[in-house]
Amino acid sequence: MYVTVRTPLRVSFFGGGTDYPEYFAEKPGAVLGMAINQHIYITALQRPKFLKHEFQISYSRLERVSSIEEIEHPAVQAALRLNDFHDPIDLNTLASLPSQTGLGSSATFMVGLLDLLARLNGRTRTKYELAIEAIRMEREELGHVCGVQDQLHAAFGGWNRFDFHGDRIEQRPILAPQSTLEALTGSMYLVFTGQTRSAPQAIAAQIEGTVSGAISDELEAAYALVGRGQALIEAGGPDVVEAFGRLLHEGWMLKRQFSGSVTNEAIDGLYAHGLASGAFGGKLCGAGSGGFLLFVVDPARRQEFLAAFEPNSYVKVECDWHGTTLVSA
Repeated sequence: MYVTVRTPLRVSFFGGGTDYPEYFAEKPGAVLGMAINQHIYITALQRPKFLKHEFQISYSRLERVSSIEEIEHPAVQAALRLNDFHDPIDLNTLASLPSQTGLGSSATFMVGLLDLLARLNGRTRTKYELAIEAIRMEREELGHVCGVQDQLHAAFGGWNRFDFHGDRIEQRPILAPQSTLEALTGSMYLVFTGQTRSAPQAIAAQIEGTVSGAISDELEAAYALVGRGQALIEAGGPDVVEAFGRLLHEGWMLKRQFSGSVTNEAIDGLYAHGLASGAFGGKLCGAGSGGFLLFVVDPARRQEFLAAFEPNSYVKVECDWHGTTLVSA
């Protein structure tokens, strides 16, 4: 049996930091974001049992092993073991953008892998189930200190607001005309900072500030931006792109206060260059310290903006409306 699953990366617009259980166990959290047209593809081919190497795992390296316990990729090993998957398998992973760039790749990979294994086992799982199991796997089985929005965006796709409080997670699709959403995505570009980062290292100071209460005011302000952003998008209007970009800028100025590791001189310089070249606003994607900057660009200055950057340094952003999905079987 041959199966390929495609799962989208994401950009988070507002509310990042309030989606950590360390925060929303006590106070309400929310995020607003979008799955994007950049994906991780995971392909599986079940192998004949007489082959010497029962498991062949290909990602940034190649593993050929005879048992699940020998697999060195922690997420693959845990997912196969906990899903009682013991049949020989050839597992291959391809990604359209690099990992550790603030687009939720580890969560995207986990959602896609769980979706793939469920399909191989003939099981039907809802997008909500896949997201919740991916969260549990990352936080409990792998010990990652991570938020919970990335898994939800990867599973559901589209533009969504997700709310969190205690054990409750609620999805609210953004209710706006397609023309409004297309105007917004038509103005979005990801610009690579040239730096990758390890998410656990980038969020350590933020989690410390969350638990201690040192950034409580900032997190409450980030939560409030979600409601403002949702209202702005759903109201639409001729100035929605500019208003959205300026609200992103406000959120980025706020996020910089979470910890000293969120940004650095090089990132700040690149961001200032984007604003000077025609962007209404933007933000750094993910926890900080590297990855991609997201810009919302004035349509009248798009060519000026693009000419200000190296041609291979930016990516056009569109929405993925499907979430994790089967593309071949």
